[in-house]
Amino acid sequence: MPTFCRHNRLLANCTICAREQNFEVRPLVSPGGHRVSEPRERTGARAPRSPLDAAQRRPPAARQAPPVRSGTVRVRRLARGAEDGYESPLVPGLRSGEDAARLASEIGFAAARIALMELLAAGERTQHAPAIWLELASAGDPNGRTERAVGHVLSGLRGIESDAGREGALAAVLAWGQRQGSLAAALSGELNWTPERRFERAFERLGTLHGFNRDISFELLTLLGGLGVYPMAAGQLFLSGENEATLAAKRVFGIGDRQLLERRAAVLAQACGAPLAALDLALHDWGTGTRTAGEAEADSSSVAVLTGKALHALGLAGPEAGQ
Repeated sequence: MPTFCRHNRLLANCTICAREQNFEVRPLVSPGGHRVSEPRERTGARAPRSPLDAAQRRPPAARQAPPVRSGTVRVRRLARGAEDGYESPLVPGLRSGEDAARLASEIGFAAARIALMELLAAGERTQHAPAIWLELASAGDPNGRTERAVGHVLSGLRGIESDAGREGALAAVLAWGQRQGSLAAALSGELNWTPERRFERAFERLGTLHGFNRDISFELLTLLGGLGVYPMAAGQLFLSGENEATLAAKRVFGIGDRQLLERRAAVLAQACGAPLAALDLALHDWGTGTRTAGEAEADSSSVAVLTGKALHALGLAGPEAGQ
């Protein structure tokens, strides 16, 4: 019986597993019985065709098609650490201790950021909190606080660059709230919903609105839930589509299947002692190589402790690092 590996390939044909388990990859064979790597022998001599002949054989539409503008192609330069033999079952896609340490740092920062939100929601005040967070965490009309949160996220580094785009997205969410009676009613949903269910339903509904991609929707709901505006919490990361968090998750976990990505992300968050929502920002910033949240949004001592826990979980530090 053929054996398939964790990359959904035949084990004998998987170059990744071959490198990990130290065996020789079996050469691929085409349906005709010829090796793909070996060209078939020609049965007869054939005169070479000139470039003019090739151009004449193309259909008219192909000959007259305008050249593709270079501005439509986007090249992403991924920062990768040198392979040094690092391995961890929590992050099977990483082969560099440098990459793993950088991921632990981002997890620690993102987890400390959410911990600060929870302190503000509980009524505590700290100098490390941004003014907008203090305003959103204060008691008051949830509709007004939600509108301010939307404006904050749309204008943030993961938001929309153009003024027209931000205005269109804000108009779309306000119109959605008006159709539901209010933004508070639209986001609160049913009273018997769990925080995870409320987050999921709000995420699905926001995804239908103009301008609200995965990153904006997730950041907004994390902010509203973390600061106590609504009782909601992320139960999954919604890893799909073309966004930095999803692309980074595929690299970190060495798989592209959405269910496996979600499962491995939950295991990693639990091992690091971090809320699942923290992996959203951590993966995004790890993948881009830039920290999109301001440094003032987390206490440095809290970041150090939570980073130490992540380093210990990833096998890069002793248990004392997380104390």
